[in-house]
Amino acid sequence: MNTLADIQFEEEVMVDELELTTSRLIVHNDEVNTFDWVIQALIEVCKHTVEQAEQCSYLIHYKGKYAVKSGALSKLKPMKDAITERGINATIE
Repeated sequence: MNTLADIQFEEEVMVDELELTTSRLIVHNDEVNTFDWVIQALIEVCKHTVEQAEQCSYLIHYKGKYAVKSGALSKLKPMKDAITERGINATIE
């Protein structure tokens, strides 16, 4: 029979495993796509607010790339695909 200590330890291990599987959706800067196009994509695909999308687009532009979203790979993969379908370079790390 599991004791309370066993259950707490089991929960801590599960949380640690979840944190290790967190991925980041990275959008890369290019000389083709406009700020407005990237902002629109971030709003539609990542569900960013206008302010979040604008801030991300400036960081992408000035830093060369930026992690616009983090989470489970299964959630980020469709977002990456939708962004790249718009002609914007994105990767998952």
